[in-house]
Amino acid sequence: MFKEAYKENHTPSYVFDLDSLRARVEAVKKGITRKGARLCFVVAANPFLVEALKDQVDGFMAGSPGEVHICEAEEIPMENVVVSGAYKATLDTARQMGEFEGRCIFTAESLEQMDVLQYCAKWQDQQVQVLLRLTSGDQFGMDEDALMQCIDKREDYENLHIIGLQYHSGTQKKGLSQVGEELEMLDGLCQKLREEKGFDVKVLQYGPGLGVPYFEEDEEEDLDQVLKDLDGLLCAMRFSGAVILEMGRFLTAFCGSYYTSVVDVKSQGGKNYCIVDGGIHHLVYPGQGHGRKIPHCTHLPQELDLEAPEKLWDVCGSLCTPSDVLARQLSMQDPKTGDLLIFERTGAYAVTEGRRLLNSYDMPKIFFFTREKGMDLVREREGACLLNMRTGKGEKEEDGAEE
Repeated sequence: MFKEAYKENHTPSYVFDLDSLRARVEAVKKGITRKGARLCFVVAANPFLVEALKDQVDGFMAGSPGEVHICEAEEIPMENVVVSGAYKATLDTARQMGEFEGRCIFTAESLEQMDVLQYCAKWQDQQVQVLLRLTSGDQFGMDEDALMQCIDKREDYENLHIIGLQYHSGTQKKGLSQVGEELEMLDGLCQKLREEKGFDVKVLQYGPGLGVPYFEEDEEEDLDQVLKDLDGLLCAMRFSGAVILEMGRFLTAFCGSYYTSVVDVKSQGGKNYCIVDGGIHHLVYPGQGHGRKIPHCTHLPQELDLEAPEKLWDVCGSLCTPSDVLARQLSMQDPKTGDLLIFERTGAYAVTEGRRLLNSYDMPKIFFFTREKGMDLVREREGACLLNMRTGKGEKEEDGAEE
């Protein structure tokens, strides 16, 4: 549907289908029936979609000062923002508490972070809500012993109000067996805190990390069944407080497409190579194994030749590294210079995780698409070269500036 819009050198670029995004979010909200369940979008998954989602989800998870600033710029009510992150600088944290009048919820990932949060809240004379993050065995969050210490000392944190727990153990989970085990564990922990510490967990924020079938070899999801099973697990919990589901990839992956143009084709060493104007500096799929897994991809030739035989092609990008391979052995009919390749399911993380600065190529354009408004350019091609040189170098002088 976007082919006509790409005749004037609009690749490489991303297109985010906001109609598709809205439908996906509505399906998730409809499928989760547990009373008091809320939906929180993880900003890291796709910062460009914050504006589109601000009337669709209940809150946003910001993992850095930059992501907090994005929420601020998009006029997200700060009481709907959870400030996360393994590192919270004192000045950034104090500024957020002061400017937003203590309305943000903060996660605490260690005893040290609790001290930082208390210091900043007292400095700004604010009362701040806190979620204690439980570790899943990596560098994030705190173990149960440290969490218990925070609960024991809760009266000492006079400017902090501990409202509950936060837990996320990773993404791309296949099936819901691990999710079930985690919810059972969290349910038991909430019960333990009530019985042993006299502390009632009011809010449980949980990231299920549901998987997305990115590759042709993956089994396609049955969205209704996945949501039904997840809802069943949530409704079976003894915990009666509010459950906040933090989701990123699961909400946005399907709404994105990455467009790139064929710029060269050649056969050598027994292989066929299709060179495109994009590459791994723009597009990353989780677990692809240097292009060995074939993502969902559409070849749009400028002129369709139904008689052309299908061959296997290595689709390679424009970077000066042999690892710049978007797909190995992709079956296509006679690709030619000027053809389009559309890589699908790229609405989450792909837009931010590539090797943006390698070779100083421009960052891709970004478009929103809706059936009502068509294509809407929301970011022009940005020059990464300016980030790879001294500040001020390479910038054009303004009209009328002195020589």
